[in-house]
Amino acid sequence: MIESSGEYILEKCKDSEIDSVQKASVLPGITYCTNIHPGESWQEIFAAVSQYAPIVKDRVAPESPFPLGLRLSGRAADEMSNEDARLFAGWCQEEGLYVRTVNGFPYGTFHHVPVKESVYLPDWRFVERLEYTKKLAKLMSIWLPEGMTGSISSVPVGFRTAIAPNDYPEIERHLQQALDFLDDLSQKTGQKILLSLEPEPGCVLETIPDVLDFFSRIDLTLSQRSFLAICFDCCHHALQYEKPADSLQLLADNDINIGNVQISSALRLEHHDIGQLKRFQESCYLHQAVGRKSNGELMRYQDLDQAIRDASTDFEEWRVHFHVPVFMDQAGDCGSTRFFLEEILPLFPSEIPLEVETYTWTVLPPDLRRGTVIDSIVREIKWAEQARSTR
Repeated sequence: MIESSGEYILEKCKDSEIDSVQKASVLPGITYCTNIHPGESWQEIFAAVSQYAPIVKDRVAPESPFPLGLRLSGRAADEMSNEDARLFAGWCQEEGLYVRTVNGFPYGTFHHVPVKESVYLPDWRFVERLEYTKKLAKLMSIWLPEGMTGSISSVPVGFRTAIAPNDYPEIERHLQQALDFLDDLSQKTGQKILLSLEPEPGCVLETIPDVLDFFSRIDLTLSQRSFLAICFDCCHHALQYEKPADSLQLLADNDINIGNVQISSALRLEHHDIGQLKRFQESCYLHQAVGRKSNGELMRYQDLDQAIRDASTDFEEWRVHFHVPVFMDQAGDCGSTRFFLEEILPLFPSEIPLEVETYTWTVLPPDLRRGTVIDSIVREIKWAEQARSTR
């Protein structure tokens, strides 16, 4: 049984209502990822979603169905029964919501405790990652509207320093099994759900060239490959000093699908003194930093404190993996990579799911938390919609 903190119990959802969820006419729109809200159990996650998502929908899409970018932890996926999933589908129908993407990246606790590199565990070496992904796919097959392609974002294989050469055969087997499962699920339900690996700094998949290399080496059938994609996190690719149009062209030229896009910005400092970013150091998340030297060479650091400690005066620009609200061109005394979003958002095809993902709300410096979390989410979505409309 699904129950929110306000004791709202979803007991009245009937099969006819759930059928209407599957058949509802839905329009593509920009949403936000619910990983901004703390919560690991299904009860905690539903309490947050039921508190915030209907208000956000009312403010950005009052007359249209509104997609959800739903984050489900390993614990929540284990706790959910088919009945819970169907009740949630009915609740979404009543609220004018639908699930288009599921964030299956952070398996464990994601807020208020040090996460750092443990966020990638279990990675694709482990059967736990495979089983978690299967559970998410089963749940999503209940929620995904008819005729839509869904996406489950996942870890980019694993953290680079944790993966040894002899790990790749097991990684490949687990990915093959996950893709076979998605293929079989599609044949049974008619729902196509993509496994979207999300390139991230410091991981096996970090840059678009890393993606091209890995996808070319992994042994997949044509059917398996049709269910494999990437989750394109704009912050992560801006961090690598990639050119938006070039990155998208490389993916298209190599027939690599984008399952969903996470709209996010990194910190940007256009001079060598990265010490100015000390106020963004915090103990919860990794904040990988990439510095560009005057000769164009890129230097990568696993966390912001390492970059501050080791950096020299030979750097002309820094970009740091710290998601800041996407409407901000300036984040206090430094800039952001909003320019990357302004260039790339009009380039994405309209059918690709887009979601704002500023999960760092609770660790942002206080002066950057403008208004309530709802105010910030709404402002981000509206800014992103306007930026996309310049296509």
